[in-house]
Amino acid sequence: MIQFNTDHQKLRISNFIGKGGFGEVYKGILDNEQVAVKKPISGSVLENEQFANEVIIQSQVIHKNIVRLIGCCLEVDLPILVYEFLCNGSLDDILHGNNKVPLNLGVRLSIAAESADGLVYMHSKTNTKILHGDVKPANILLDDKFVPKISDFGISRLIARDKQHTGSIIGDMSYVDPVYLQTGLLTEKSDVYSFGVVILELISRKKATHSDGSSLVNNFLEAYKKEKEATQLFDKEIAVTEDLEILGSLAGIAVECLNLDVDQRPWMTDVAERLLKMDRSRKSQFALHNPV
Repeated sequence: MIQFNTDHQKLRISNFIGKGGFGEVYKGILDNEQVAVKKPISGSVLENEQFANEVIIQSQVIHKNIVRLIGCCLEVDLPILVYEFLCNGSLDDILHGNNKVPLNLGVRLSIAAESADGLVYMHSKTNTKILHGDVKPANILLDDKFVPKISDFGISRLIARDKQHTGSIIGDMSYVDPVYLQTGLLTEKSDVYSFGVVILELISRKKATHSDGSSLVNNFLEAYKKEKEATQLFDKEIAVTEDLEILGSLAGIAVECLNLDVDQRPWMTDVAERLLKMDRSRKSQFALHNPV
């Protein structure tokens, strides 16, 4: 990872891309390579702490489904983080933005499976367990082949293997685990709940909180109890007869993740294994019916 000064000659910052909870993101050029440059919005102490936290966590992770931190400048007056640039923006942009693109079920299933794999790595494959704490489509970025990369570790927590985290609750309320809200206890199962909401958005192409204030989770769980009604919430683009079984399986996984009894929620490893198996199975069936 490169550390550089704010006057670093090889870093040029240009177009504004977007804004998150703790920073603005710009397109930049570093050594003739396109990069994403994250800068604080107000430069507050809290923002600077979030930036430092992000560097600490990102320096410990290397995984194909986690966005790569290329370098940083943590000067007191102007911290800057430089990331790989992902040309397709966020999953939130793709699903709900002004430039919505067609997304077949195969792509959506791969996004779910590989995002889950990135979370498994954080929860169980690093030296110190990492809880993301803010899993949502806006924090899943997509490259030119729609490979997902988890991003935005500003509020993530490094947790000793035998500990759990209690502290101030931060995160997008549309995705936050209600049990975490009640107890203040952040665990792997908190990320599992949020991921359940992501799956619902992938299969319905509806936002977690609708414009009228109603909740996708509540609407879906109500419909799921009535079985056939849940299919009405699937995105019409992918709700074709031959794929209803896979969509039903995805909905079932989401419902398990959203269980209010934390002990009844699956672990992220289980979710990822099932999704990866479904993804491989679908790809092999597609290859069988569409030989080159």
